[in-house]
Amino acid sequence: MKVLILLAKAAIAFVWLVLIANIVHPFPGVAAMALYIMTGFLLVMHGLQMLIFLGAFGDKVAMSRWERWSILIFGIFALLDIRRKYMV
Repeated sequence: MKVLILLAKAAIAFVWLVLIANIVHPFPGVAAMALYIMTGFLLVMHGLQMLIFLGAFGDKVAMSRWERWSILIFGIFALLDIRRKYMV
């Protein structure tokens, strides 16, 4: 399971790399606009996941600062890793 979570985090990191590359140097045509929308959507969804998790378990689980930010970056895969580390 740990290897699968690591592979999923690598895939999400690649997605973020493409989305950030689009911000720095926009892709041609309508692809840039689609990637801007996807960037905003991904940021909002991962932000909501972080806020919900910290609201529900923030006082019960002593997480490091990196683990809190990793939820924003990796989303559910960071949550699965945190669950494996603290709650199992």
